[in-house]
Amino acid sequence: MKLVFTLLLLLGGMATFAQNKIDGNWKGTRETPNGTFEVNYTFKVEGNQLNGTWKTQFGETKLEKGKVDGKKFSFTISFNDMTIDSTGELVSDDEIVIKNERGETKLTRVK
Repeated sequence: MKLVFTLLLLLGGMATFAQNKIDGNWKGTRETPNGTFEVNYTFKVEGNQLNGTWKTQFGETKLEKGKVDGKKFSFTISFNDMTIDSTGELVSDDEIVIKNERGETKLTRVK
């Protein structure tokens, strides 16, 4: 019985440790000619693939072509006949910086 409990504890610990620090919900603000608006991202890393969504007051869009390389990642967002390629980097456990042709956005983890 002790062996089974020990194995379950080890497997649970490994599963927690295996979670990528990019995973989760992130929030920031974006300055535009029409004012400031909130952006929300949900990221999920599976191997070296990044999945997730981008959500603003105008709607929600799935991330496309997402890739992860350590603390750096990239993805594409398509909406309104536009495609925006973005890169990002995990700066700390609670901060990500996203860069694209429209500028830079700092995101903080939503807990």
